[in-house]
Amino acid sequence: MLEVTDLRVRYGNVVAVAGVSLSVADGEIVAVIGPNGAGKTSTLRAISGLVRPSAGRISFNGTDITGWKAHRIVAMGLSHAPEGRRLFPQMTVLENLKMGAYLRGNGAALERTLQEVVARFPRLAERRRQRAGTLSGGEQQMLAIGRALMAEPRMLILDEPSFGLAPMVVTEIGRVIQAINRARKVAVLLVEQNARMALSISARTYVMETGTIVLEGPSASLRESPHVKAAYLGG
Repeated sequence: MLEVTDLRVRYGNVVAVAGVSLSVADGEIVAVIGPNGAGKTSTLRAISGLVRPSAGRISFNGTDITGWKAHRIVAMGLSHAPEGRRLFPQMTVLENLKMGAYLRGNGAALERTLQEVVARFPRLAERRRQRAGTLSGGEQQMLAIGRALMAEPRMLILDEPSFGLAPMVVTEIGRVIQAINRARKVAVLLVEQNARMALSISARTYVMETGTIVLEGPSASLRESPHVKAAYLGG
């Protein structure tokens, strides 16, 4: 479904991504783990059209989308829930959800999607008229994921969904990601600093450091890797 080949991203003279290649199959959950500054977010931003790559190729469903604008990529079926949630804090929960479907217009199909999303996240239904900026961190993350689902994507990109959340909420977010993947057959590319959670819910994992992939393989195998254990799982 997604093929990224030798991707490179620069910000002026600074190289953020230095030749990353990765893939996500239809219906698969794939994780990318690594420290701050490794280039994980820049990789996702390039895939979803928020920054222009300096080199490399990005293919989605067999179409070369390298350098496309973000709205065209969303229309292809790829939705991005960004780092830090990036909600519209003065807008209500319902208004934020509807913003995720801005390319779809109004109608019965949109209403069905809305009902599916609030059924998946009951707390959003309870708070549908509440301003997004007043939600808890976990509720905001659920809203960010729900907003991305409103576009009816075939693939979901999630950037640090566990950031700043309590351990119990992190576990819940992990379960939600798995449930969405199973129920909606949505492929997921998950970037996480919480390596334990990422490795537990994904089929495959890439380890990214200083702009490059240094390890990759089945998540179950990487959980036993001495490097992964020492660097990301506490020994």
